[in-house]
Amino acid sequence: MKVLVVKTSSMGDVIHTLPALTDAAEALPGIVFDWVVEEAFHEVPAWHPSVRKVIPVAIRRWRKAPLKAFSSGEWGRYRTALAAERYDAVIDAQGLLKSTLLATRLAKGKRFGMDRASAREPAAALFYDRGIVVPKGVHAVDRTRRLFAGAIGYRMPEGRGRYGIEVPTSADAEGVPYLVFLHGTTRHEKHWPEVYWAELIALALAEGFRIKLVWGNAAEQARAERLASAGPMVEVLPRSSLTTIAQVLSQAAGIVSVDTGLSHLAAALGRPNVVLFGPTDPGLVGGYGERQVCLEARHFQPSGRDVDPAIFAPLTPEIVLSTLDRLLKSEEAR
Repeated sequence: MKVLVVKTSSMGDVIHTLPALTDAAEALPGIVFDWVVEEAFHEVPAWHPSVRKVIPVAIRRWRKAPLKAFSSGEWGRYRTALAAERYDAVIDAQGLLKSTLLATRLAKGKRFGMDRASAREPAAALFYDRGIVVPKGVHAVDRTRRLFAGAIGYRMPEGRGRYGIEVPTSADAEGVPYLVFLHGTTRHEKHWPEVYWAELIALALAEGFRIKLVWGNAAEQARAERLASAGPMVEVLPRSSLTTIAQVLSQAAGIVSVDTGLSHLAAALGRPNVVLFGPTDPGLVGGYGERQVCLEARHFQPSGRDVDPAIFAPLTPEIVLSTLDRLLKSEEAR
């Protein structure tokens, strides 16, 4: 059975789709998937053993220069790749008009997606041959698992879904356990205060950890370099591919992260991860998997600290490190 998955972005949403493939592969041995995904995240689907082919799409880039996409032939090559074969099912797990218009409707095969009452954009359901009823009051991962089960025709397994990814390992020759701090995210108000990161680094260094800092743009790189001034045991990683970052995360003793796509990657890899939330609510899109602890600033008493963003003031470095320590101790006891 050949299935085309349309889930283009964001990183967290793409990662949240992986357990549905694991379910399907167990229910229907031999099933294979092709996957339409934003070019920036093309590495992620390939980590799943049931994915045969990844078809990158550049919706974000094409939106900025649509004429160039056509004149360069890039759009034509994409359409040719998308229509290269007929699928037993085309599953639009994005649920948006853009995904429907630029991917789902162009593919060959019976088209499935969430019905009007379930989809993120109800109008997208007009382009499906069959809409699947999916309750909204469950985690995003389980919503997608239900969509796949309804579209392909199997009973969704009970219990927590498994990502099932295989990321190549790499040797860490230094031997000293390290923590990874994922400090970068999309909006200013979602950033944990830099002064708190600096204090957390000092506390973690005192416990004997190395620290690795990841960055994705110039502002994040500059912040990482400021934080690395704490000493030689703090390393700013070079700009890396998602596969390299996944390798680093997979061998970390623990991770502290803000609300960002890489946090979901940590969850997919099953690493101990403390996730810090300020204005956003983990609710139905928070860390999914074992060893994931979400801390919401609103649940803690005022600290009296004057920090920016102010919403994070109650969530102090001491609280974060004590939570991480408990998580790591429970990991040792497993």
